[in-house]
This record gives sequence, structure tokens and C-alpha cells, in this order.
Amino acid sequence: MIFQDNILKRYLENVYFVAGTACGGKTTVSRALGERYGIPVFSADEMFGRHREMSDAAFQPNMNKAFADADEFFGRTSGEYESWLDGCSDEQLGFVLLDLVRLSGGGRMICDCNLTPSAAAMITEPSRTVFLIREPSGVEREYAARPDHEDFGRWLESASDPDAAAAVFGETIRRVNGKLYDAVKSSGWFFIDRGEGLSVGGTVARAAAHFGFSGRKDVAVEKVEKGSTLAIELVSFIENCSWTEVKENLAGFLREWSFSDGEAVFAAVSDGKIVGMAALKETDYYPLPDIFPWVTCLFVTEEYRGRGICGELISRANSYAKTLGYDRTYIPSPHLGLYERYGYRYVRDIVNYGGETDHLFVKEI
Repeated sequence: MIFQDNILKRYLENVYFVAGTACGGKTTVSRALGERYGIPVFSADEMFGRHREMSDAAFQPNMNKAFADADEFFGRTSGEYESWLDGCSDEQLGFVLLDLVRLSGGGRMICDCNLTPSAAAMITEPSRTVFLIREPSGVEREYAARPDHEDFGRWLESASDPDAAAAVFGETIRRVNGKLYDAVKSSGWFFIDRGEGLSVGGTVARAAAHFGFSGRKDVAVEKVEKGSTLAIELVSFIENCSWTEVKENLAGFLREWSFSDGEAVFAAVSDGKIVGMAALKETDYYPLPDIFPWVTCLFVTEEYRGRGICGELISRANSYAKTLGYDRTYIPSPHLGLYERYGYRYVRDIVNYGGETDHLFVKEI
């Protein structure tokens, strides 16, 4: 089945693409934009393993190509290496697009991915695309030296002749990124060249201006302290919210302040009033004592939904969990396609104390 370009563009109209060359700043800028404007970020690189599990060697041969060791991996010619990289990107793109269609229906998303201008023209508009590029000379050294590429560096060093392996890798990455660098600069699409010397903040500001991201009224996510005015206001907020199924129990929990030292509750405040909440708890409404901590009690009042507040609450809870030494958090939900927008992945179905089945999601933080 073939989907015409106009259909894809329509279904992806909430997605803002950040693409470009290696070491152009895609990941850094995408995350900074997401944090500043409360927009979930989808990383194609982070999803590659999951997409490969879903793929089929008959249809995605490059994604399913297995290498016995580093000698086989780097023993290819630069042309063969380049062809394999291009093939992986082309094959994964279908998975990426379907994920984005599924996840972006509820609001804006940023996609950090590999795109060429010609591919971008088929799925999106120039106003929703930024290319971040850098001149390819020396890119292989910067790429291998990055902390998030340590595994690749060890893989390269495991070759029988690391210098020869590095030479093949260097030639390939320079060629691949040189082609994309030239293609972007001559395409007419909006780009930011690292050679201009912009800071990360300057790059983010320029990308945001291109996307038309405007600063909404600030929403402050605050940790609620026992006995504080905010705690009293949060009880009132819950008592009057539309979440009828749980609000009585939740309000009672807050009145009694039944929190342990490793638990916390957070309120999203806009214009002096509470508009949302979340909690970090060691237990939840499930007989699963070995699973913790939970990001739970998530609620945003209807008029403030679609503004990224849920993402800010989750981010605040995860940041707090990290200070306590946790490396992951869990979210229970009856819904699919919601928390995946915030980097969570489905684990399995779980049964709560009421006998109802929900979905369990996890995120490494």
C-alpha cells in the first residue's frame, strides 16, 4: 500500500523535524526545545533497536544484517558501508512515520531523525523542518569521542587492525555527511550551520523562531510540601476536578499526607492556580511490590491540556526520582499511545487491586 505525500503531511502536521548531519547538534537541540516548550521528543536512533525487533529480513535486509565481529563490520569498502547506512535509514523511516502518526495526534512532537531534503519534501513542510549541519572534515574524531558513542568506540578498537577500521569509518562518515551537507545547503530548506559559531542557546532560539514556537504563559511545576498553602490548595483542586473515579481517595491521601521519604507530589501552577498534578510513589494500586517507583496521579485540567504540561509534570517527577538514585520509573495506564510520547515503552499488561487490566510502561531516566 502506498500513501500519497499529501496524506502523510496531513497526519504529521503536529510533528516538527530536527534533522541534519552527524555532530550537527540534532539530539542536543531537540532535547532543549522539548524542555523549553514542554514538547515530547521522539528519537529515531533510540527507537532503532525496537524497530529492528519488529522488522523482517525479507523487507528490511539492512536493518537485519548481522556482523560476526568488528573485523567483518569494518572490513567492507567505504561504498558498501555507506550503502548499508543509507539502507538502514530508508528502511527505518516507515517505522518512524507510523510511530509519529500514532503518537502525534494529541499535540505537538519533535522528531530527532535522519532525513535528506528530498525525503523531508515527501512527508513534511519546510516550516516544520530544521536541518542542523556541520562541515564534514574531522567529524569522525568528534563522533567517536562523544560520551554517548562509547560503545561504538570500543567496537572499533576491538578490530584486529583498529587503525584500518578507523580509516574505513572515517572515509565513510565524511562521505555520507559531505553529501548531506552539500544537499542541505543547496536545497533551499532552512538550516543552521555549526560553523556559524552559535551557542546551543542561540541555535535553539533560532530553531524555535523558525518553527514559530512562542513562549506560552509559564507553568511552574512545584514540589508540594506537607502543611503548605499549596498542599491545601491541591486538596481543593482534586476535590473539584473531573477525575471522579479516584478524586475522593486521592484527596484523602493528601489530607493524611501518607507519603514516605522516597515519595513526593508535584503541582503545575499557572497564573497562581493549580492546573495539574503528579506524584512519585513507591507503591500504587497494583500488587507489584518489586516494581517502583511509579509516576502516578497524573492529571491536567481540561482547559490546559495540549500545552505540554503533562510532559513537564512527568519530567519533574523523573528528575526527582533520579536524585533519589533511581534509574527508571513506571507508569500504569489503561491507554496505549499516550505515554510513549514521553519516552515510555510498554512492558506488559498488569491487573490492579480492583481486578481491572491496565498497561505497564517504563522509562530509563
